[in-house]
Amino acid sequence: MRPATKIYGLIGRAVDYSYSPLIHNTAFGQLSLPCRYTIFNIAEEHLVADALKGARALGIAGFSVTIPYKKTVVPLLDSLSEEAKSIQAVNTIVNHEGTLVGHNTDIAGFASPLLPHARSIQGRPVAILGSGGASLAAIEAFRTLFMPSEITLFMRNPAKETRMTDPAIKRCALGDLKESGSESSALLRDAAVVINATPVGTLGRPDAHMSPVPAESNLLHQGQIIYDMVYNPLDTPLLLAARKAGAVTIPGMEMLLAQGAAAFRLWTNLEMPMDAVRSALLNEIGASAI
Repeated sequence: MRPATKIYGLIGRAVDYSYSPLIHNTAFGQLSLPCRYTIFNIAEEHLVADALKGARALGIAGFSVTIPYKKTVVPLLDSLSEEAKSIQAVNTIVNHEGTLVGHNTDIAGFASPLLPHARSIQGRPVAILGSGGASLAAIEAFRTLFMPSEITLFMRNPAKETRMTDPAIKRCALGDLKESGSESSALLRDAAVVINATPVGTLGRPDAHMSPVPAESNLLHQGQIIYDMVYNPLDTPLLLAARKAGAVTIPGMEMLLAQGAAAFRLWTNLEMPMDAVRSALLNEIGASAI
């Protein structure tokens, strides 16, 4: 008898655009695993609990979790990994015979492409643009793996932001970067690493042509590492500007692949065939940009 197909999927809202099915189904196919990954769009937050109850009953083997439910699922799970506990956000769920365990692979996924630069980051300031779940993962990775001298968080409205209350993190307004002589501008210019954890520059958005760092500000320069979590397009406006300024650039596709590989390992105890997955993803992103 052939083994029953294991079902995995992505929990989110209006996430048909996701490349996660391509990534995981390519990996399952390369390894000839009887598994299939699909998308579960959940329209409202109050329906997430019912969805997880259904997952237990149906034996769905695991989930990825994305916007806006990474925090919603936390109290609905049976246990959390240490990483998920640390930031109270889950992006991967494993179903162990009806026991749902939450993990966060965003932290390891974010850190992976930065690890070769760890020595040059230690003891120097870093900057993160955005204050959502992606920035939480970046903050935790910096604290546990890279030990910068200071973390500055640039957000839309620091006065109204309630999620980021840690006094050890400096908070600035994104809008202040337009002022060339502002303290915010100086902090970004001095940062060894600048992370874009906002969706600005994503293909298909009204601001797809924009960079979260004003192009005319001359804040990016040689000696910096500019890391854009946006993965489509591969060359975002921020990365193009950073490359022109002589900075080292890291595209968001690297985090996407690394966090996906960590989730795949949790589900299957196997390593993702990265060459085949990377090739499939590059082909798809290239095609979608035409």
